[in-house]
Amino acid sequence: MTEQKVAVVTGASSGIGAATARRLAAEGFEVVLTARRTDRIEALAKEIGGSAHTLDVTDRAAVDAFAAGLGRVDVLVNNAGGAIGAETVENGDPADWLAMYEVNVLGVLHMTQALLPALRASGDGTILVMSSTAALAAYEGGGGYVAAKHAAHTIAATLRLELCGEPIRVIEIAPGMVRSEGFAVTRFRGDEEKAAAVYAGVAEPLTSEDIADTVAWAVTRPPHVNIDLLVVRPRAQAANHKVHREL
Repeated sequence: MTEQKVAVVTGASSGIGAATARRLAAEGFEVVLTARRTDRIEALAKEIGGSAHTLDVTDRAAVDAFAAGLGRVDVLVNNAGGAIGAETVENGDPADWLAMYEVNVLGVLHMTQALLPALRASGDGTILVMSSTAALAAYEGGGGYVAAKHAAHTIAATLRLELCGEPIRVIEIAPGMVRSEGFAVTRFRGDEEKAAAVYAGVAEPLTSEDIADTVAWAVTRPPHVNIDLLVVRPRAQAANHKVHREL
């Protein structure tokens, strides 16, 4: 009997992370959900038959303790991340930049380093980095987030080179405009009106489920197939700065 594959998903309490956890469970994975909001991941773990572990990916000691308690790991989905603020570079708060760097970049580093031994031991491991189209092009008001996601993109590209020849794939998914739970609200510090304006007139932005579908497809390709970088945008978005709005 084939042992069930295990997928670890960070930032699984809402949005893309929660949708990904649900989708990977539907694909037959045993899903290990991590996030800071215990109540949410415990409820979702119960729903999908997975396990929940409260974890802050910026806390290296906590990440190491988490990794030590795991057995088999086949897939790591580095999804935890987020944007804070939309100020110009001139007016950006260094504390916001640091917070974004810690979760979007060092969070990926901590989780990847801690789980690499188990991924390697699986004989067919996959590391997925959830970046953003912000990882590929700059835009005004996005300096700190753009810088952090460019760094995450570079981690994925470097890992792929360094692990070449080993049984580990490195996949990067770069979503464009996604109407996911809480992302824009967090960016605009709880201002629901500003958050809603991001999607104003866009008939069909991507959903968390769209990205989860992409993740599931990428990680279930045959072992010799690596999806290096997959950019996913809604049809209404041609580039970060080019969006069709029906106003």
